[in-house]
Amino acid sequence: MIKRNIQDTILSSCFKGKIILLLGARQVGKTTLLKEVVKQMHEPYVWLNADESDIYEAFVHAGTSTQLLRLIGPNNKLAIIDEAQQIPYIGKKLKLLYDTYPHIQLIATGSSSFELQNHMAEALTGRKTVFHLFPISYKETAEDTSALEAKRMLDTRLVYGLYPDVVNNPGKEKEVLVEIANSYLYKDILQMEGIRKPAHIEKLLRALAFQIGNEVSYNELSRTVGNIDVATVERYLDLFEKAYIIYKLPAFSRNLRSEIKKGKKYYFYDNGIRNVLISNFTQPQMRIDTGALWENFLISERLKNNHYNKRFVNSYFWRTQGRAEIDYIEETDGILHAYEIKWSDKIVRFPGSFVETYPNHSTDVVNRTNFESFIY
Repeated sequence: MIKRNIQDTILSSCFKGKIILLLGARQVGKTTLLKEVVKQMHEPYVWLNADESDIYEAFVHAGTSTQLLRLIGPNNKLAIIDEAQQIPYIGKKLKLLYDTYPHIQLIATGSSSFELQNHMAEALTGRKTVFHLFPISYKETAEDTSALEAKRMLDTRLVYGLYPDVVNNPGKEKEVLVEIANSYLYKDILQMEGIRKPAHIEKLLRALAFQIGNEVSYNELSRTVGNIDVATVERYLDLFEKAYIIYKLPAFSRNLRSEIKKGKKYYFYDNGIRNVLISNFTQPQMRIDTGALWENFLISERLKNNHYNKRFVNSYFWRTQGRAEIDYIEETDGILHAYEIKWSDKIVRFPGSFVETYPNHSTDVVNRTNFESFIY
């Protein structure tokens, strides 16, 4: 089993006077990770999965601290509440437990941030530590095997991604991805938002999958999907972000009048999810979208590493109306770091307008020769 980079951090955060929230998409390994954490703590614990109807009902009807303690068990020092976003008013219930029984370490997991972020924000102010778990990172696979073996598997990762079940079932990657897409991808969105036309969800995600690496127009997406207005497109995209399917990269703009100011791109957290949506599992050398796949992969890996290492950066892309463009920019303490992401090893020149306008910056080209330094 591949050790996750945040395992030791979560372990060291237990019994430090905070509720632990572990957020991430379904099937990224939250349960497996917490089982390893529990195994190392050697404390009596209870595991409560809110996807199970009897546990869900018990939480719904537990309105007092005594009833909640009875559900957890008075002798347990650790309580894991899996898929906690299912439970109404879960923030208030966790606050009640935390305030009444501070000796119990509470850990809540969620596969969407709908309820956990919206309803817990006020109730758990100052009482929580939040962790995000993503699909397995390239770095984690290299640490589990070797840098050489990870590089040998690079083409496979670009096509099939890094969901744990995909990584752990070589030769069956396509079947696993189809199962994840069919059974889990839309589950929380459809359950919690009461969406009446799920076909629109699939069409919209598919349209986004074809546009990775390109700027996205809400109006264009509305026309592509059909029978869906722009406001609904924006709402659905927000839901996709909260369900950890996609994330947004805004345009960077400060000084030039010609800079695109309101542009945005969307990337998928996992290449495999993107490819299953468009039903394309062709190897990189045989594809016309290899550059977009490579860009999606590297920016997502960078995002994972930034999160796990608590690297607080603002991320952007940059483009002018004259089509001068930079793939990826990070801003750290007012300093800009600009990156061009290329599948080939060709020499790349950064746009002169950017270099002249933003002298306080660094530039790097990321390709197949040096990409590890970008994502480690």
